[in-house]
Amino acid sequence: MPKRSSKPSTDPSVSAYEAVQRLTGEKPAPKRPKKKNPAAVALGRLGGMKGGKARAAKLTPEQRAEIAREGARARWRKAS
Repeated sequence: MPKRSSKPSTDPSVSAYEAVQRLTGEKPAPKRPKKKNPAAVALGRLGGMKGGKARAAKLTPEQRAEIAREGARARWRKAS
């Protein structure tokens, strides 16, 4: 049995269409790659680049220490 690179579609009409294509020997139309909106990408990147620094600047040293402790505990739980 050939390996599948992705899961089959759950939509019955798509499955039926692909089955007919295989049975008749025709190949299904190639899927077009999704193009990202450059403006949305830039906006998301802008927020992501300053997010951590802005959050850290708002926290008190005690809050930062507590977050660090929780992170260390989670890493140690994961390791064992």
